[in-house]
Amino acid sequence: MDYTKEYAQKLTTAEKAVSVIKSGDWVDYGWNMATVHDLDSALAARVEDLHDVKVRGGVLMDVPEIFKVKNPGEHFSFYSWHYSGVERKFAKEGFITYVPVRYSEIPRYCREDIPPIDVAMLQVAPMDKHGYFNFGPSGSMEAAICERAKHIIVEVNDKMPHCLGGFQTEVHISKVDAIVEMKEPYARCMPPARAATEVDEIVAKTIVNEIPNGACLQLGIGSMPNAVGSLLAQSDLKDLGVHTEMYVDAFVDMAEKGIINGTKKQLNPGRQVYAFACGSQKLYDYLDDNPACMAAPVNYVNDVRVISAHDNMISINNIVNMDLYGQVNAESNGLRQITGAGGQLDYVMGAYLSRGGKSFICCSSTFTDKSGELQSRILPILHSGSTVTDTRANIQYVVTEYGMVNLKGASLWERAEKLISISHPKFREQLIAAAEQQGIWHHSNKI
Repeated sequence: MDYTKEYAQKLTTAEKAVSVIKSGDWVDYGWNMATVHDLDSALAARVEDLHDVKVRGGVLMDVPEIFKVKNPGEHFSFYSWHYSGVERKFAKEGFITYVPVRYSEIPRYCREDIPPIDVAMLQVAPMDKHGYFNFGPSGSMEAAICERAKHIIVEVNDKMPHCLGGFQTEVHISKVDAIVEMKEPYARCMPPARAATEVDEIVAKTIVNEIPNGACLQLGIGSMPNAVGSLLAQSDLKDLGVHTEMYVDAFVDMAEKGIINGTKKQLNPGRQVYAFACGSQKLYDYLDDNPACMAAPVNYVNDVRVISAHDNMISINNIVNMDLYGQVNAESNGLRQITGAGGQLDYVMGAYLSRGGKSFICCSSTFTDKSGELQSRILPILHSGSTVTDTRANIQYVVTEYGMVNLKGASLWERAEKLISISHPKFREQLIAAAEQQGIWHHSNKI
């Protein structure tokens, strides 16, 4: 069947497309690199006509035009599934809020729990000959959004990779109400990760030594997981697989060197499975029409039961800080939201449930604050208002530049002792004194 006539009938300008949006509407903006661009500009241009438009999105890579209008909070409010630096910067202005989530549950939220979506505006790859628009590398919950939306507008970006999958990776033109073609298409690329520090490399080496041939990998975002990926790409490991929330450049490097082939995976053998991808142009070129890679909705990819079905599942994630009880905060600085929960808990749990699996929480033992003072990431107890991303019972391995400890089965006394042993030496006496005051330091404990 030829869909060119229907395409032409639904093709319109961004200005006309957004004219359907009314004050009070819920509007979806897409996710990460597929956040709408021309439609955003057109909506911002209507600012004087609109009030209380509620916009959802997440992991923004550019500052939306609706953030730049005069008094944006009088016209728009933005609800983020996961903060990037963009949302974090603008949150203090009062028109942005964070939605606490388990990333794996967002498709269900969209189908059952949140208010109906009045208008969904999604960036997509060009339509194929069968009439489908592919969600590209950002389709983790877009199919669920389209199911619930009253009105669907697609913004066609011919620079977006066409990402193959198994299911829920596209929307058919028959479901689409309006089509807008980007005037100046481009792919949103992440800036290069900062160079790995000596601390990153020490932590990475510790973790890489724990990874067997045939393992299945999940890497979080950040310099430490990137350092692990770089070391793996230089290793003599073989037959590694990928089942990960976020697909990053390190996987491309490993695949091109033959270290990743997925032959030992229990599910989807031979395919690198991911919920969304973000990185360099090299990454997007690699994903484009590549049958070795499989985009899938996040309620499948991050399902603990699916994760744990892979033998030797290895999960590697960063944190903000943690306390002597083993409570992990990976998303806030006290009351200030700085990122999001994402799927970290799903992979911490899923990797431990996997046969031979291991979950690693990694961090530098310290950081330098804005005043130039050295601060410990291992705290007596989390700061007031901090989010507990991973509860104390969930944590398995914790790694800093001073070593690795396993908290599974450890008592409160043992947890304190183990975590202090991998803290920075400058803070150990302070942590011991705090542990004693909190009643979690035993007289037989030794450092």
